[in-house]
Amino acid sequence: MKKNCWDYFSCGKEIGGKNIEKFGVCPVSIEKKLDKIHNGKNAGRSCWVVAETFCGEKLQGNFVNKVKRCLKCEFYKKVFVEESKNFVYPIELMKILKEK
Repeated sequence: MKKNCWDYFSCGKEIGGKNIEKFGVCPVSIEKKLDKIHNGKNAGRSCWVVAETFCGEKLQGNFVNKVKRCLKCEFYKKVFVEESKNFVYPIELMKILKEK
């Protein structure tokens, strides 16, 4: 597995992380529908499409509210380059999230 967002940012909001007492568990770390996408655990390498994430110490809201910030994010750019031809674009990720 490649580095997930919680490892990249050392946020400590993943299951068992150092900051879950203060912030709770990040929904990215438990979103199983995106497991293994971009070679990550759960949504750890697709965090930009998961709603209600905390980046830094600020609640990001839904995809529409956070997408502009995420597309400028160094982690997003890193995943895009690492996955290159296998990169799954946000619209496809959103479809996966909406599946039952």
